[in-house]
Amino acid sequence: MPTAEPDFTWLPDLALRSLGGSVIWANDETFAEKENLITPGPAVFQPATFGHKGQVYDGWETRRRREPGCDRAIVRLGVPGVIRGVVVDTSWFKGNFPPEVSVEALELDGYPTAEEVAAHPGWTTLVEPAKVYGDTRNPFPVDSENRWTHVRLTIYPDGGVARLRVHGEGRPDLRQLAGMPLDLAAVENGGLVLDCSNRFYSAPQNIIFPGLAQVMGDGWETARRRDDGNDWVLLRLAGPGRIRLAELDTSCFIGNSPGSASLTGLCPDGREVPLLPRTRLLPDTRHRFGVQSTDVVDRVRLDIYPDGGLARLRLYGELP
Repeated sequence: MPTAEPDFTWLPDLALRSLGGSVIWANDETFAEKENLITPGPAVFQPATFGHKGQVYDGWETRRRREPGCDRAIVRLGVPGVIRGVVVDTSWFKGNFPPEVSVEALELDGYPTAEEVAAHPGWTTLVEPAKVYGDTRNPFPVDSENRWTHVRLTIYPDGGVARLRVHGEGRPDLRQLAGMPLDLAAVENGGLVLDCSNRFYSAPQNIIFPGLAQVMGDGWETARRRDDGNDWVLLRLAGPGRIRLAELDTSCFIGNSPGSASLTGLCPDGREVPLLPRTRLLPDTRHRFGVQSTDVVDRVRLDIYPDGGLARLRLYGELP
């Protein structure tokens, strides 16, 4: 049975509802709603909790098929992009999980209806029909550099899936963004966390998610350091650009916010340029700092001193 988490799970889940994802269609959801597939956080379960359709499941569950066929659900990605891997999570589905699944993807422009997407003939297979296990996170790497907007999960022949995670790199249509002021770090604009020093409590990808953090778990928090070092995050921007304004948000972090932070830009030619000198931060505060540098950078390193948590990082500028 699968055990270790593959490397691609480091990447953001492009299907998450908190990124704007939506389960737009399913051929059946008799026992549990399709929308549960993209809910943030792990699935939960309370035994002997019965509704009018039977045991309540935090996932998508179809009826028992009495004829040949399969069941399907379609997710419109919150952030279109390159998919590096998917996780078909059957948590809590022990006697009612599907024995096999497959995953396909599609790229469409505009805003087609759910019926138009479901009937489209151009689906490309990313994961061939493969065995899955019950009550397990079943990971499948994807080898494709194409950009996708929709994903279709097929289960054979029926059953329940708790979550569908679609890990990858955001790739928006930059033609719509060129010359406009935007957040160059945002995952929805193609920003990506490449590396970090520590992610003990929560993932660093969270700091480039849309919206305001509601709780500490919505941000990035490191373990307490017991040495003379400091923690850091390295980001790839949406594209090479000039940063005009930086927002460092410590909202919800009260006794564990960093004491200070700095920002360093990395140019495409490898040069490092200072964007924000080491600057004091306050707890539970949205800080905004003007950036004087006019250099074009494609990566940014955020250093926090010595450790702690950050809710969001915004780097406003433009693509030249």
